[in-house]
This record gives sequence, structure tokens and C-alpha cells, in this order.
Amino acid sequence: MPPQICVARIGAAHGVRGQVKLWTFTEDPLAVKQYGPLGTKDGARQFEVTHVRESKDHLVATLKGIATRDEAERLNGIELYIARDQLPATDEDEYYHADLIGLAAVTTADAPLGRVVAIHNFGAGDIIEIAPPQGATMLLPFTNAVVPTVDLAGGRVVIELPEEVDGDDAVGTEEDFSPGRPRECGDP
Repeated sequence: MPPQICVARIGAAHGVRGQVKLWTFTEDPLAVKQYGPLGTKDGARQFEVTHVRESKDHLVATLKGIATRDEAERLNGIELYIARDQLPATDEDEYYHADLIGLAAVTTADAPLGRVVAIHNFGAGDIIEIAPPQGATMLLPFTNAVVPTVDLAGGRVVIELPEEVDGDDAVGTEEDFSPGRPRECGDP
């Protein structure tokens, strides 16, 4: 089975006609309708989004074959996946989280640091999480200054470990603090 990418999660039922709340993890939330059938991670079930509309912080979706509130309630929490090769190509300096997770992390001197285990965004930009062979994971800003090289073909990211900053003496360029680069699946 080709690598699967989580693109959405079904939430609670919405109304009495089988609609569901849908949280998407795509750059364009409405793209979930364009991917065709979406499946569960194990491939046991497939769902086709027949209608979707935006609502506050989620979508409201109609799924083919789901016509009652009871049917919709049973789907709450199901994550929906597509094959990695169905996703559009990324622009330069843009990556899918799934492509980054598992890459080796090395310093600019080529010393091993560990592996990329996650990409987070808590509201202030993307954070890359690196797990060393032993000890606590490192959370670093996913910026061009800290991650100057992403080598997907070589299976690694190069990390420029930041110096500790004390007080307000830190000065950086706009590029140092530019928004992170990954897109796709993430926490709602």
C-alpha cells in the first residue's frame, strides 16, 4: 500500500440529515472534495464527500451514503487519508509534514542530532521536533535560519543550532523569523 497522508478528521454530527463537522489538514480546506474517495488508515472504509461548506473553524460535509444523524454520530473521530501521490506537488521550500517526519537531523558540521519526529504549530510559526538517540526531544523554530537545508532525496535536514538568547538584545532579520514552510496534516 502506498504511503497514506491524513487530510481530514470527521467530527460530531451536524443536524439531523447525516451531515458531519469536518476538520481538514490541507492548505485549501475545500480541497478534500477534489481528492475523490477518502479512506481510513487501514483502508477498510471509504468516504466520498458529496457536498461541503465552510463554517467557523471547520467544514460541514455531506458524505455519500450517510443520511441520518445516528449514522453521522458513529463516524465521529475517524481520520481520513489519501495516497501520498494524490497530493499536489509542493513549491520550492514547501514540504508536507509526512515527507519530513523520519528524516535524519544533522548539524551544519554533519554531526548527528537525531530524527525529525513531528512538525508543530502552536500559533507562532512552525516548530520542528527532533528526537536524539537518548534524552528529551528538541523543539526548534522551523525557519530558514535554523533549518537551512532540507534534503528529501538525501533523507536529512541540516540544523543550525541557535545560540541561547537572553533579554531583548537579540536582533534578527525578517527572514530569520519568517513563517515555517510545511503544510498539510496537523493538529486542528
